[in-house]
Amino acid sequence: MTDIGWLTKRPIAHRGLHDGNHEIWENTLAAFRRAIEAGFAIECDVHQTKDDQVIVFHDDDMLRLAGRGGLISDLPLAEATRLRIGGTEECAPSLRQLLDLVNGQVPLIIELKGIEGTDGALVKAVARELANYQGEAAIMSFDHHLIRRFAAEAPGIPAGLTAEGRRMSDMEQHFSMLARNIDFVSYNVEHLPNPFVTFVRERLNMPVISWTVTDWELKKQSDLYADQITFEGFDPRVPAA
Repeated sequence: MTDIGWLTKRPIAHRGLHDGNHEIWENTLAAFRRAIEAGFAIECDVHQTKDDQVIVFHDDDMLRLAGRGGLISDLPLAEATRLRIGGTEECAPSLRQLLDLVNGQVPLIIELKGIEGTDGALVKAVARELANYQGEAAIMSFDHHLIRRFAAEAPGIPAGLTAEGRRMSDMEQHFSMLARNIDFVSYNVEHLPNPFVTFVRERLNMPVISWTVTDWELKKQSDLYADQITFEGFDPRVPAA
């Protein structure tokens, strides 16, 4: 298993240290700068563009974040990086722009968002961008079809499963991913504890981070069953009153 002790050393700012999309929007360079300044690790989301490049963007479609219809995967990178986010001056950054900004200052956890039929080059494209990156970085995904490509197409990059659920069918699917040589798990804090997370932590000694912790009560829950939080909406450095 890859040594990723750095993964759990500091809280992880969910989509950067945004302010709930009031003035500083998620997955923008402004949100990432705030996270760096605060010393938090960064979680971000990426999609494949029409020309097989990588854009930092959460949703499949562009309506909520950029106010226009269509899929983000339908745009080439040059057009995608001109999308104004939330009507602000901030544009959707490329993964390369994010890596240049972070430049090893804080750890980076990249969630790959798949759209089957349009994401065949995504894992390779992310691996290509990370090939010469000197900072601490990991990849993860909900999408099992992408995770199955991690070992072959992104060798040597710490890799994780993003997951949720408590049903037996959920547990079975998650356990099946352990055969893919993952290094960590990112789990929905509201679905803790569960047999899968207990097994990977206690039997495999695999780190588990939680998502998305939005207040101190959820942090208390996470601290019982996971090794670090992915958070938004509060400052985990400041104790609750």
